[in-house]
Amino acid sequence: MSSPRIIAGKARGAHLKSVPGEGTRPITDRVKEALFNILGADIRQADFLDLFAGTGSVGIEALSRGASFARMIDFNPKAVETIKSNLDHTRLSSQADVIRMDAFQFLKQPPDKAFHYIFIAPPQYKDLWVRAISIVDENPGWLTPDAWVIVQIDPVEYKEISPAHLVEFDQRRYGSTLLVFYERT
Repeated sequence: MSSPRIIAGKARGAHLKSVPGEGTRPITDRVKEALFNILGADIRQADFLDLFAGTGSVGIEALSRGASFARMIDFNPKAVETIKSNLDHTRLSSQADVIRMDAFQFLKQPPDKAFHYIFIAPPQYKDLWVRAISIVDENPGWLTPDAWVIVQIDPVEYKEISPAHLVEFDQRRYGSTLLVFYERT
């Protein structure tokens, strides 16, 4: 597999390091480009939370395209090290926060910041995305009033859920990847 890269913006063309080992599932350039085409200019000046961040590719892409701040959470120490290296390489470290922590524990904390976008791309086939959405829904202080929560899963994992503070408003399928979009009610 080729190394992830930044598609557009200040760090366009930068190749990122991959996390050593088999524990991460990097987003493809095709899916990442489609995601950011959907977000469009709204990413500018936005605060972005990237859960299960892996290489940091999605959060770094957000920064490259003009997000004002990105926080990236991953429990794997190799992933955290990789994200920090990728931020240094793209010269975007000053706009980012990298935390080594279990994403679920992070979301259960009292929010210290509201985010415009929360991106959830957990390990597959364990319903972890449902658990993450449920915790965000129980703790809506993580979300700005117009926030979106975006989930990246395999289409076979999808099921309809009914959170109290979020409503699904779109889905986009790209081969074996499904993006599901939620907004605050």
